[in-house]
Formats: sequence, structure tokens, C-alpha cells
Amino acid sequence: MSDRLNRLAVAIGGAGHSGSTLLGMVLGGHPDVFYAGEAKKSLFLGDPSKPARKRSCKLCGPDCPVWGRLSSPPAPDLYEALARITGRPVIVDSTKRVDWIRARRAELDRAGVPHKLLFLVRDGRAVVNSRVRKYPDRDPVEHVREWAAHVAATDALVRERPEDALEVRYERLATEPEATVRRVCAFLGLAYDPAMLAYERHEHHPLGGNTGTQSVVARAKGAPMVKVPARSAGFYGGLRGGFALDLRWRDELPSEVLRAFEAHAGELDARFRWDAA
Repeated sequence: MSDRLNRLAVAIGGAGHSGSTLLGMVLGGHPDVFYAGEAKKSLFLGDPSKPARKRSCKLCGPDCPVWGRLSSPPAPDLYEALARITGRPVIVDSTKRVDWIRARRAELDRAGVPHKLLFLVRDGRAVVNSRVRKYPDRDPVEHVREWAAHVAATDALVRERPEDALEVRYERLATEPEATVRRVCAFLGLAYDPAMLAYERHEHHPLGGNTGTQSVVARAKGAPMVKVPARSAGFYGGLRGGFALDLRWRDELPSEVLRAFEAHAGELDARFRWDAA
């Protein structure tokens, strides 16, 4: 590994809609870290059949100085390619798909590169509410079951190598950002940098990810690529950076969906429930 630039890879795992874009951008503010976004979407590079938003940087489009240099997926060593382009030895990937995480971990094992997993968790009621907001035509019970299945699958992944995994709560990140980021940095062997908390001031080049969070960065940078979705304008439209705890589920989640959630996943959610005022 002496001539290798990529020295550590970090997967952000857990269910979607749990804050991985926010955590990834915070980590990407460290001088040694490049946040790739959902790097599995690199498989779409150079594929005109895919929409541009799925095959290019969400913040700067096809002319991205990082992803624009890759006309096709760099197989098999994506993280090394990114480290060489960016000059940053730590690559963070928020794909969250367990099969993708396992495959990348196996590649890194063969290369002798450490791999860490951040299991990002969030109250399941908030996750389901976010999914219902985005996909209102789908059966809410399907959203509940998908959340539970993804949490269980990531839990199993953690048990395979518990010493290389750290559970991180979205709600703690939002309400206690410095303490949370210090804890994550210590786990990853990175020196904490207070500038990481000002994630909106840093340059980011993510594939995929949450458009609402990205709109905060785009607004700070004057970038035209990302607009806050109408369904989330009330929450993200006024944000100029920093951290805000998203508890919209308390006002938005229909009572019938909440009842379905409690029936199908209430017991599992007891571990993740956030009822702080």
C-alpha cells in the first residue's frame, strides 16, 4: 500500500432519509476527507440513458472537477481514483446499500486499506414521514417495512465487525454537532477541525443525496444547480447553514400511517425513538 493515496474508506450506512448527506458534508469539510455522496451512482457515469442528476455532481453538473474527470466507472478501485483526483486520502461514501458496502469492504481488504462504518440512525417515524412526503402514492406500510428491513440489514453488517463500526444519531448531530463530530473524528482517527461544522462554506461534489441539504450549500455558494424541493421549502428555504433538528413528522405524519408504523415497527423503533422536547 506504499504507493496508494487512499488510506481509509468510510461508509455511512443505515436507512435513507436519516441525514447522511448532512453528515457526509460535515466530514467532507475536513482537509483529509472527500465526501463522494452516493458513490454507487458512479456506475451511471457516461450512461446517457440515465438522467443527468443521477450521473453527475449534484452541485456543479457534468463539468464537475471531480466526477467530470471520470467518463466511466473506475473499476475496481473507485476510492483510489477519487483520492488521486482530490488529493484527499479518506473517502466517505453514503450509498447505504448493504451489498455495495460489503463489496467495497472486500476490495479494500484485498488492498490492505482500513474500512469503517458509520451506522447513522434516526427515529423511524421521521424517516417514514420523509418517505411518505417524497413518495405519497406508495403504500405507507411498504415504507415502514423498508425502513425496518434496512435497519436490520445494517445491524447485521455492524455485528460482522463491531470494532470497525460506530452508531451515530441524526438527532444528536443536529442538536449537539460539535460533540457528535468530535466523537466521529476520534473513531476515524481524524483530528477534529471546528471548520467542519460550517459545511456550507466548503466545496462539495456529491453524487446523489438529499437535495434539501444540498440546497443549503448551493445557496451559500450561489450555485444554480440545486433548488429546494417545494415539498421541503418550509424547512430548508430559510436555512443558511448550521444545524436544525427536523421534527416535521410530528405535524405531518397522518394518524393512520402512525398507527401502521406502531403496529409494524413500534417495537424496533424503541431503540431509535427521539421524544426529547
